[in-house]
Amino acid sequence: RPQGWTVRQVVHHVVDSHVNAYVRLRLALTEDRPDIRGYQQELWAELPDARTLPVEPSLEILRGLHLRWTALLDRLEPEQLGRPLEHSEFGTLTVGQLTCLYGWHSRHHVAHITSLRAREGW
Repeated sequence: RPQGWTVRQVVHHVVDSHVNAYVRLRLALTEDRPDIRGYQQELWAELPDARTLPVEPSLEILRGLHLRWTALLDRLEPEQLGRPLEHSEFGTLTVGQLTCLYGWHSRHHVAHITSLRAREGW
C-alpha cells in the first residue's frame, strides 16, 4: 500500500511483535489471567532502529526466539492451551488463541514482504 512500511520495517516489526507475544505467553502460563496491553506498533516502526538498522540483527533475534517458543509450545500440556490472559484491545484470549494469532501474523507478513519484493522487482 502507498506510504506503507518498508521490508526493513516489517522485519523489525515481526520481531517486536513476537518478542511481546512470547512474553505474553509466558505470563499466561505462570500467572492467573494476566493483564497485557497493546503497544503503538505504528510508532515503533518509525523509531530510528526500525527505519535504519539492517534486518540481520532482527533475523538473529527471531531465529533464537522461535527456537525457544517452539521448544515451549512443543512441551505444553493440552490444558495449558486454555489458560487465559486479558488483552487491553482484544479482551480474553487463551494461550491457544494467542499461538494461532501469531502463526497467522508470521504468514501475513511473509506475504507482505513477498508482495513488496515482487512489486519492487527484486
